[in-house]
Amino acid sequence: MEQDPDARWLARVMHIAFFLLLGASLVRFLLRHPWEDRSPWIVALSGALASLYLLGPVLGTRATPRRIAWLFTVVAVWMVLVVLAPSFAWCAVPLFYTGLRTLPPRAALVLVTLLTVFVVTAQVQLSNGGWDPNLVVAPPAVAAIATAVFVHAQRQAERQRALIDDLIRTRRELAAIERREGTLAERQRLSMEIHDTLAQGLSSQQMLLQAADRVWDSDPATARRHVRTAESIAERNLAEARRFVHDLAPADLAEGGGLEEALRTLAGRESAAFRVDGTPVPLPDRVQSALLRIAQGALANVREHAVATSAALTLTYLDDQVVLDIADDGRGFEPSSAREPGVRGHGLPAMRVRAEQLGGTLTIESTPGEGTVLSAAIPLSTPLEAGP
Repeated sequence: MEQDPDARWLARVMHIAFFLLLGASLVRFLLRHPWEDRSPWIVALSGALASLYLLGPVLGTRATPRRIAWLFTVVAVWMVLVVLAPSFAWCAVPLFYTGLRTLPPRAALVLVTLLTVFVVTAQVQLSNGGWDPNLVVAPPAVAAIATAVFVHAQRQAERQRALIDDLIRTRRELAAIERREGTLAERQRLSMEIHDTLAQGLSSQQMLLQAADRVWDSDPATARRHVRTAESIAERNLAEARRFVHDLAPADLAEGGGLEEALRTLAGRESAAFRVDGTPVPLPDRVQSALLRIAQGALANVREHAVATSAALTLTYLDDQVVLDIADDGRGFEPSSAREPGVRGHGLPAMRVRAEQLGGTLTIESTPGEGTVLSAAIPLSTPLEAGP
């Protein structure tokens, strides 16, 4: 409790009250009793009690052996004073608080009871033999009120500490949950990045190397062309891997020129057409990165699954959104199968997640044998809350 500002404030008040009561008791004694044989003892004991009480803050508030020994020394000196001069009886009120603050509950109650008995006895002596019920009732009532107020304040403080501990524990648990969610989100992001770049690049290299192996003897020139293309893809994948480490933008965007130039470069590599409709507007980096990744994933699907003879990219700027369409004339598929786990791999779900993270949508129009049109629409005014 010594760290509680309210407890420190109350301790200061009790200390001031003790010295005021001690001084008033000494003045009362000297005024009521002319100088006599016991007067030097009263003055000396008053000074000793004041000096002892000043040591209290130095010893702290914990029930250490030194603190307990100090408390009982103070009480003993006070008792001697009360026996010699009952005027010092009311100095017991600050001692109530000191005992309750220092000792365990049962020991503190015993001490309070003992102090109360001395106060009652002193008040009866001061009454000069006259009977006054208040002299017997008032001291125990004051002691009971002081004890009840202190115990209530202590229990309130304990409840507040327990509540604070619960809040701190809850905050730590929430922080741990947020860290876990952040880790899962980062793992999902990395899985999409790896699928859209490295995995697709490795798949393309495998297809090219297999094609080169098939024509190695019959058509060396074509085989070498396939190997050179695989080497170019490996170089781009290496650049992407390095950018993952440094958490940079996709390699095509990092080369400059923005989204349109990156899509044009991608379309050229994949032998696809590219067109821009509408009036271009500046797009946030996250939107550019997401649309480029979606285009990469869609063209990879065209190359690996569609058996298409042509594909086209169209970037359209509308008043409230930007739309990227990827169309091919391949064999198509049933769009409902794209939502079934394991049917069409990780690519389409990853594209959908990218669009939804930016408040957009991903739609697929396809019929078996009639090609596919994939459309990603991203609003231009939605606050961006997630990375690509």
